[in-house]
Parts: sequence; structure tokens; C-alpha cells
Amino acid sequence: MKRVVVVDYGMGNLHSVAKALEHVAPIDWRVQVSADAEVIRHADHVVFPGVGAIRDCMAEIRRLHLDELIKEIVQRIPVLGICVGMQSLLSHSEENEGVDCIDLIPGHVRFFGKDLKDEHSQRLKVPHMGWNQVEQVGNHPIWQGIPDNSRFYFVHSYYVQADQPADVIGRGYYGVKLDAVLAVDNLVAVQFHPEKSAALGLQLLKNFLSWQP
Repeated sequence: MKRVVVVDYGMGNLHSVAKALEHVAPIDWRVQVSADAEVIRHADHVVFPGVGAIRDCMAEIRRLHLDELIKEIVQRIPVLGICVGMQSLLSHSEENEGVDCIDLIPGHVRFFGKDLKDEHSQRLKVPHMGWNQVEQVGNHPIWQGIPDNSRFYFVHSYYVQADQPADVIGRGYYGVKLDAVLAVDNLVAVQFHPEKSAALGLQLLKNFLSWQP
């Protein structure tokens, strides 16, 4: 039996993510939520979610040595980062007066700002909360069966800017251009919440489970 493990460091929407994975997982797959390094290490696929302040997330990630573990397993196991889980994979975040992150993907997490406006000079609320389009960049397997410019559900006050354009496979816009989906080797990371994004979010999770880099 194959296993997908949702990493539990106390900062993720674990129940919703696990239920969504159970909905799309093949019958011979088991969905498990765990913080145990050996359980995570022996998974077939790993999901790395996160919600809340990056300072608190990174403190728990480092306390549990998950930063080192993620760097290890991503060499051979497909990993999906979600929301703050995605942001923690970058080099540095501006949140909480600046926090160094895991640095698996070169790039930075920026604050939207207090005077954010759209292309019509209308003020935008921060956090960015709700449905927004994602433009696909390239032809990654994670996009199978998902139309370009599909809408996904976002909740965030900080956005990702990757250093390398080649790492970006999905972009969004909310007053500024934001890198919504990144992919590097065995790693995919999404700013939005696929578990809250209805049928297309479930399709993305299904694609992740069938992805064999």
C-alpha cells in the first residue's frame, strides 16, 4: 500500500487537507498525518501545508528538524507545499520583521502593502482572500485536466517572488504579479489552498498523487 503523509507541525489545516486527499487517493493509497520523521521519510508522497505567521511556522519546523528532513526527502520523494508551507520553502520572508526560511527554492516572500490597488486604481483589501485566476506557465503534470486561468482559493497577506523564472509554473495577479505555483525537480508548491478550491483543487491533488518525477 502506498502512503501520502501530511506533515504535522501544528501550523496547517491538516484535517481539510487530509480529507481532500482521501477523496482523490486511489484505493491502494493510505493518507496519514504525522510529525514522525521515519513515517515521513518512508512516505511515497509528502504534503507540507501551513497557516499562520511565518515566524511561528519556522520556529516549529526548526524545532522538529523538519527543515533538514524536507531537504533530505525532496531528493527522492514528490513534495507538495501549500500556502505558508510554500512560503517556508523560499529563502526569506518579509513577515515578522524578516524571517529566514528553508531556502529550497531561491526567492523571497513580500508584503502586499497597505495601499494596494488594482489596475483601475481601486483599493484592494489585504489579506488577499477569495477566488483568483492562475495563469499556467509551461506544461507541468500538475496541470493535467485543469484549464488555463482556472480559479483557486487564496488566503494570504504575503506573496512569493521566485528568483528564477524557470521555477514558476503558475502566476496570479492581485495588485502585483505573484508567483502562485512553483516547481523544482521533485517539489511543487502552491500559494492557494487546493483543499478549498472545489473540483479543480481536488484535480490538482489527484495529479500530485499520480506524479512520478
